[in-house]
Amino acid sequence: MLSSLKNMFKVPDLRNKIIFTLLVIMLYRLGSNITVPGISFKAVRELQANAQRGGVLGFLNLFSGGALTQMAIFALGVMPYITSSIIMQLLTVVIPKVEEWQKQGAVGQRKITQWTRYMTVGLALLQGTGITYQFNSGLLRGSSARTTAKLIPHFDVPHVALIVLTITAGTALVMWMAELITQRGIGNGMSLLIFANVVSRLPAQLGNVKAQGGNFIFSVVLLLGLGMVVAIVFVEQGQRRIPVQFAKRVVGRRMYGGQSTYIPLKVNQAGVIPIIFASSVLYFPVLLSNVIPWKFLVDFINKYLVSPGNPVYIGVYGSLIVFFTYFYTAITFDPHQQADNIRKQGGFIPGIRPGPPTERYLATILNRITLPGSLFLASIALVPEIALALKGLRSFPFGGTTILIAVGVALETMKQIDSQLMMRNYEGFLK
Repeated sequence: MLSSLKNMFKVPDLRNKIIFTLLVIMLYRLGSNITVPGISFKAVRELQANAQRGGVLGFLNLFSGGALTQMAIFALGVMPYITSSIIMQLLTVVIPKVEEWQKQGAVGQRKITQWTRYMTVGLALLQGTGITYQFNSGLLRGSSARTTAKLIPHFDVPHVALIVLTITAGTALVMWMAELITQRGIGNGMSLLIFANVVSRLPAQLGNVKAQGGNFIFSVVLLLGLGMVVAIVFVEQGQRRIPVQFAKRVVGRRMYGGQSTYIPLKVNQAGVIPIIFASSVLYFPVLLSNVIPWKFLVDFINKYLVSPGNPVYIGVYGSLIVFFTYFYTAITFDPHQQADNIRKQGGFIPGIRPGPPTERYLATILNRITLPGSLFLASIALVPEIALALKGLRSFPFGGTTILIAVGVALETMKQIDSQLMMRNYEGFLK
């Protein structure tokens, strides 16, 4: 491992990419701690105290790395961009024009990226206005108390416009920084920024666990977290390889084809997307409670839909994760298209006829391996919730979304570094 770390910095190109990525992440974390102008610091401190109690406010603060309750210039983080990307991906199934762009290659991808950026700015503008009004109103969803200080001492149009525009500009800057990492750094920029957010909160959360539960509970939580990491790595690397044989063909005096390959179907084909989708669906009632601030509606949502450890919340959350795992897997892997591509290339699965039989075979295999994958995702997401319910802790550092994102992004980034080292005849990390 030490020799591999040393080899990373022997290659000038790879060294520059890693240093550039680290510098951008440092700037991003700096911006996540710079409060927007015109904000009361007393109200910010109360926001942070209320977020530690969980509820809706802690739920909203998940992906921002604490920047939301800090009311920083990067308060919204990468969530508007992720939401826009998910919407555009779903629109490819609904709108033929977007599907046509997707099939056009690089030209179509540029159009999809451009519209994703426009949608990101629009969502950031709406969400920035919403959280500014909500936080200033004094009623913090998910907390048991009202703030005694107004978030915006001078609540008028110029000050609110300045705050909203600052947050929106911060979201656009985050989007640009993520794309810079993807182009000039190492790894996927948006994923690395999420990774920086979720990892930045682990030390403070571990400290809270030790303060609340003592050394024994702290040790149990650490062991549970390490076990979850091992399980996630094991399942993320697991795949079902479907063999494909290509027929031989003679062109002129040369013979082509005849080789064997395989289709790798991952056990967790959908990644962390089902958990994000399920969280987004559970987030909709939270938005509804902001628009319709009826007391019984707010109390019901706080008690059943965003309260960690609640049986109703656990059941709904787990069911949504299983459903969205099947839903997203069906979108990303089309057995009909895959079978058609194999047939056009002169290939076949041994023992299976080309065409509809191959399509049915792929669909059957996909459904079989998606079930354990979906149950695994649900268990990873729900183990922390059950631990919170049993031990009475207010926070659990190894949340399902947190640890899945952290391990998944770390694996993908290490694979990219490993491939760069192997290209230059260096020994990589992954063996």
